[in-house]
Amino acid sequence: MKQMVNNPVPGNLKISEEVISAIVTQAAVEVEGVYGLADIPISMKEYILLAKKPRAIKIAMNGGTAGITVGLCLRSGYKIKRIAEQVQQEVKAAVQSMTGVTVSKVNIYVAGVKNEQRSV
Repeated sequence: MKQMVNNPVPGNLKISEEVISAIVTQAAVEVEGVYGLADIPISMKEYILLAKKPRAIKIAMNGGTAGITVGLCLRSGYKIKRIAEQVQQEVKAAVQSMTGVTVSKVNIYVAGVKNEQRSV
């Protein structure tokens, strides 16, 4: 009986920033205490010269490494530091496990807190 060896085919794999952004979104909103995503402020220079619009996730690729910034709106009644740290961990783990892209850092920008009752 001949044994099959699974050798990867030589070539390149490129993963779009939109795919990474979708993974980041899913990982972030699943953390308890996160209400949703919020736009990260941009400078006036970026807005005028580069025609950039504010967005909730910013991905900076440097070689094969990603630096990620996530804008969040949190639910009131939760500890901001704990939620931010948990989002950092979840985003990093999800992106690295699903894409193989190394995540060097995950910056969190808390844009607001939504005052609503927690459901039990």
